[in-house]
Amino acid sequence: MARPSGADDEKYRGMLSDLQYRVTREAGTEPAFTGIYWDHHDEGVYRCICCAAPLFHSSDKFDSGSGWPSYVTPIAGGALTEHEDGSLGMRRVEVRCARCHAHLGHVFPDGPSPAGLRYCINSAALGFDPHGPQGDTAT
Repeated sequence: MARPSGADDEKYRGMLSDLQYRVTREAGTEPAFTGIYWDHHDEGVYRCICCAAPLFHSSDKFDSGSGWPSYVTPIAGGALTEHEDGSLGMRRVEVRCARCHAHLGHVFPDGPSPAGLRYCINSAALGFDPHGPQGDTAT
């Protein structure tokens, strides 16, 4: 599934920081333990920084020790899409926002029970909404 380009590229360049653009539009990764949300514990919803789609609820966040925000499950089925990622000589599963195709991070099979999944997400790909899924904007 291709990411938006052309006119969308310019739209995102104008609304995102350099790091947010590199992560979400170029599939970059922020350094571990540097993102705003890796050690964030407020109640609310984490949203896509590009389109404000709700992605994860704070009740599904856990400390994985990885240095990136980690979640056991997305907020709803269909919020994310998964794509095989063979970069860096590894086989991983990339996760993107289903609405705007922004790169978010990866999902790994080493999370807590019952599903055993760890959605390892870049803070730069997220905004936080303390009002929950009914809110209209990411912050």
